[in-house]
Amino acid sequence: MTTSVRPLVEIDHVSKSFQSPANLLDRARRRAGRTLRAVDDVSLAINEGEVVALVGETGSGKSTLARCLMKFLEPTEGRIVFDGVDLASVSGGQFQRLRRGMQMVFQNPHASLNPRMRVADAIAEPLFAHTAMTRSEVHDRVTQLLGLVGLPASARTKYPSMFSGGQRQRICIARALAVQPRLLVADEPVSALDVSVQAQVLSVLTEIQRELGLTMLFITHDLAVVRYVAQRVAVMYLGRIVEVATVDELFLRPRHPYSEALLAAIPSLEPSTRFREMAPPRGDIPSAFDLPSGCRFHPRCPIARAGCRLEDPPLADVGPGHAAACWASIDPERFAAWPPLDADRRPPDEDRSAQPTLRG
Repeated sequence: MTTSVRPLVEIDHVSKSFQSPANLLDRARRRAGRTLRAVDDVSLAINEGEVVALVGETGSGKSTLARCLMKFLEPTEGRIVFDGVDLASVSGGQFQRLRRGMQMVFQNPHASLNPRMRVADAIAEPLFAHTAMTRSEVHDRVTQLLGLVGLPASARTKYPSMFSGGQRQRICIARALAVQPRLLVADEPVSALDVSVQAQVLSVLTEIQRELGLTMLFITHDLAVVRYVAQRVAVMYLGRIVEVATVDELFLRPRHPYSEALLAAIPSLEPSTRFREMAPPRGDIPSAFDLPSGCRFHPRCPIARAGCRLEDPPLADVGPGHAAACWASIDPERFAAWPPLDADRRPPDEDRSAQPTLRG
């Protein structure tokens, strides 16, 4: 008899739309403003103690999904379940008790800390808000947290302006860990830092995660850091998840052209580790106000065929623990039978006989 483990976090068919105000032309034609669908029918489960990386370009919807998870934004559709509780069903004091178990580290440490608050006060704030600890206990806890993130106890009396960007992010991590959350959402926690200190902050995060057994959603646009942080990866493009796999599986056998393109962008001194056969995606990510038909990646995809323009692929299993939303991986025979996209999609000097293939 086997027992199923309930995920700590269940994101179930979540969508989030934003309505833009009508401009002059819209009002003249008596039309409503346009709708931006930032997150579109996303499902993802995160198990207790697991680190899942959510990867994609700027504008793919990663941060919007994180803010829905933290209930900073209400989903337009779908539901989010944390530790068996539907977040839409709780409010007020009940949600405050639930919020203690889920904390967030934001991208910009300079904007995350109040410049007029000493470090000790910034870290102690959630302790006073969520616990009944005495001032003496809070004092000891702040000192403990500073040590946990590699800062001296003397930092407690200083202001954020007296620290570097990496040190400020460590303070933000200490503040997020103050109330012993079960889930930590890290939204691009190192992208605003110098490359020289990114590794230090990532090392602090991974050590703390392992020591405390934290569950973590790690959001980034850079696959280069994912291998050192996460066990599983969800790749997001234009509001949808297009591939989910373990880190090793994604790096060895990506099954979506967008994932290959992200991997190809990782700098490497070893030619054997590069995805040389995969052409980079064309152009920039389209506007979420004007989504492409069919597969959303087809206008930029180097292997797209005619059917990709017409039919939107579902996120389907393509291997054990591996799912992708690409017709070339879901139904290779059908994909191969489709004619190539129009010739004007490709530069005149491109060799049309040399079609890159997905790694399988």
